[in-house]
Amino acid sequence: MQLSCINNYYLYFCKSATLRNLNITFMKSKILDVVGISAAVLCLIHCVVFPLLMIVPLGISHNPFVDLAFLLIGAIVVYRISKKTRIKWLKALFAVSILLISVSVFADMIFEVHLPLIYFGAAGLIAGHLINFNHHKH
Repeated sequence: MQLSCINNYYLYFCKSATLRNLNITFMKSKILDVVGISAAVLCLIHCVVFPLLMIVPLGISHNPFVDLAFLLIGAIVVYRISKKTRIKWLKALFAVSILLISVSVFADMIFEVHLPLIYFGAAGLIAGHLINFNHHKH
């Protein structure tokens, strides 16, 4: 009788620990999605508003390292989320979006040419993070 109680307690403890670990994993993934959405939206706002600010004579100059910082944040978040998701087309959407942003940022850094690919990449990241966020069981 005591042995079954110990086994039942152990089984309950293992189940609750497993559920707790699953909740922590989902919470980390949700946080990554929120960070990814926030970074992509800020990047998109930066890319849309900054050219408008260049028209106004405020003495602001373009710094491509800001775009590079957004790219690095996005790439780290996409890498961590891609390791956890099993949806292949979502991984492909993330990869294509990061590739579009990378091409645009490096073209800006090397050739000083601003390509509109960054807008499509940021929109793809936002869509991918929203889909991934909604895919989780809350």
